[in-house]
Amino acid sequence: MEVVQASAMHTNEVAVLFDAYRSYFDQAPDFKGALAFISERFKQEDSVIFVAFEKDEIVGFAQLYPLFTSLGMKRGWLLNDVYVLEEHRGIGAGGALVDAAIEHGRKTDAAWVMLQTYVANTGAQKLYQSKGFKKDTNSFYFYLAL
Repeated sequence: MEVVQASAMHTNEVAVLFDAYRSYFDQAPDFKGALAFISERFKQEDSVIFVAFEKDEIVGFAQLYPLFTSLGMKRGWLLNDVYVLEEHRGIGAGGALVDAAIEHGRKTDAAWVMLQTYVANTGAQKLYQSKGFKKDTNSFYFYLAL
């Protein structure tokens, strides 16, 4: 298992995975939209994407977005997306992608890496907890759809 930071040369492969990831969360398939979205992330350099290779095939990706903590006066990272193709799950790709995200946080002197997952996604929760992530019991998250 090899994990590398993706570049624009990985755009098509990441877009395929990104579209599958969105479909996993009950979004309508939209490869054209996924390709445009991922292309824009690379062009604007406003996210960091890691890809996991099994042999010569990209089998998963993780995407982080920068945030800032006013109290800590540092950067933080939102690990927004982690996805591994179903047929490649259980071989360590998800863990390797999370490890890459954590290491990126350390290398950039970030205060933290945060993430969220569905309450029912117990498999992902176990992975995140095994990597040292803790459930936030001090804060509520509120959303306003725009």
